[in-house]
Amino acid sequence: MAMRVFRVTIRGRFRDLSDEARRRLRAAQPEHDVFLAKYTAEGSFTYDERIQFFNLRYEVRSDDADGPSAAAELAGVTAQVEAEQFLRVLGYGHHDLKVDVVDATAVWDDADRRRPAHRR
Repeated sequence: MAMRVFRVTIRGRFRDLSDEARRRLRAAQPEHDVFLAKYTAEGSFTYDERIQFFNLRYEVRSDDADGPSAAAELAGVTAQVEAEQFLRVLGYGHHDLKVDVVDATAVWDDADRRRPAHRR
């Protein structure tokens, strides 16, 4: 059983934002620019200047006892639940959520296999 690292991106659209929520988002927008995004356990929240679209990025670690695909599915569900809770607590209405999961461990393993032996 190995530990796997997943990078999960949740994309969506804002919907039915109150005037207060829009004001808060506008005021904080420079802190949530896409160029500041990173994958973290707590999540990274970015959105566009028009306050139409947003991204939440999470790094989720999981063991692969039930196989890599089950671990990836669990990572996606875990991040989606976290994202929905985050948006609900802040009062940010949303819709059209899309979840993308990348198994960073597999990417790193593949890069190591492709690297010439003398460079490992």
